[in-house]
Amino acid sequence: MNPYVLTILLSSLGLGTTLTFASSHWLLAWMGLEINTLAIAPLMAQHHHPRAVEATTKYFLTQATAAAMILFASTTNAWMTGEWNINDLSNPIASTMFMMALALKIGLAPMHFWMPEVLQGLDLTTGLILSTWQKLAPLALIIQTAQTINPPLLTLLGITSTLLGGWGGLNQTQLRKILAYSSITHMGWMIIIIQYAPQLTLIALGTYIIMTSTAFLTLKLLMSTKINTLSTAWSKNPILMTTTTLTLLSLGGLPPLTGFMPKWLILQELTKQDMPIIATIMALTALISLYFYLRLCYSMALTISPNTTNLFTSWRAQTTQTLLPLAMTTTITLGLLPMTPAILMLTT
Repeated sequence: MNPYVLTILLSSLGLGTTLTFASSHWLLAWMGLEINTLAIAPLMAQHHHPRAVEATTKYFLTQATAAAMILFASTTNAWMTGEWNINDLSNPIASTMFMMALALKIGLAPMHFWMPEVLQGLDLTTGLILSTWQKLAPLALIIQTAQTINPPLLTLLGITSTLLGGWGGLNQTQLRKILAYSSITHMGWMIIIIQYAPQLTLIALGTYIIMTSTAFLTLKLLMSTKINTLSTAWSKNPILMTTTTLTLLSLGGLPPLTGFMPKWLILQELTKQDMPIIATIMALTALISLYFYLRLCYSMALTISPNTTNLFTSWRAQTTQTLLPLAMTTTITLGLLPMTPAILMLTT
């Protein structure tokens, strides 16, 4: 892609998210979301592969539907209350419609069906942008309006997302689809606590972005998109395989790794809110997610792929990628748990 065009598209991505962050008017927030969608569509279809074009079309139609629902909900709220301010979402019909639209935007269950299919058709770099940056603007709107949205709806969306995200990832062989279901699961953890402690949602979002970035950058370095290619990845870089295994366990929320921190804090807060049953259900759904991460670890550490000897020996190819971002995100993914008290102090 032409570097000037790429610069314009990436700048538009930043502009759309910043506009949504800074806006207090519904129309400006909607415009920011639309700029985001229009900016990422050419990045998704840049390889001109039929699968990429199909994924771009699915993504565009889904996001356009969600944007239309947001516009309709904000118009309904303005019609009923006379307010266009984001913080004055007092009409219950408009708030429910708005929450369902944003759930469709970020891929919360049961509006998650587009997410694995779209991510599967993209290259790993664009998939990383879709899984991380594109979540920021909708989540900012949800945080601003969380107190006006029906609490049982948020709880239901959170539990459904963690359950279906873990359940859907069990039978997958494509790594991008597994990361898509991982995204759905993590979004469920963020949504269920957003009404009680928004700062924990921010902590969960930050750790999710770092851990997912590590996973995508590692897969890009290894040129792996399927589980069976991981079984020969140890010959390319044994040390990287060790850290990748720990990264996947961190994504699953296993102590003493960083991924345990948001789950621990969220379960603690749910218990404080007298919701022990919900906390138990969330902990059990985390075990389902941990299982398919363990499948990946097993494939990397304990199996050897039955490949023929005339295959291209990809471990002999020298990489031209920058390793500094991967090293930094991997370090944070594996060792941030002791910093939990300091992080809590900064966010409260």
